[in-house]
Amino acid sequence: MRSFADRVRHALCFEILGVLLITPLAALVLHHPLDQIGMVAAGSALIAMLWTGVYNWLFDLALHRLRGSTQKGWGARVLHAVLFEAGLLIVLAPFIAWVLGVSLWQAVLLDIGFALFYMVYAFAFNWAWDRLFPLPEWAEDQAIKGKA
Repeated sequence: MRSFADRVRHALCFEILGVLLITPLAALVLHHPLDQIGMVAAGSALIAMLWTGVYNWLFDLALHRLRGSTQKGWGARVLHAVLFEAGLLIVLAPFIAWVLGVSLWQAVLLDIGFALFYMVYAFAFNWAWDRLFPLPEWAEDQAIKGKA
């Protein structure tokens, strides 16, 4: 499993790149001032970083318990992304409504748009991260599977 330091590095890289991508895009699409969208993006990123650490740790524990490994196939990656965003949606909608001065329903719709972006982004980022920083146990798993 990944170390605490690796999880912190992952979360910081994920959120910084995500904010840099989503802020100008959302300001353009939503016709809200860049500073308001930036506040939503930065606040959401801070909340999401906390959620990321806890969620990924729990997901890896469950995956390790069920499969004996934390290596994720396509199905596990899709499930991981969907469950992550569903939990985050519940937490972020009130924050978005408050910052942008919109109704809770409008905030939910906006958050769904953010979640759709981040589901695709999370899938791509995590796939790339695992390729750039693979765990040693995965090579051992592959060697064992290759011998079987």
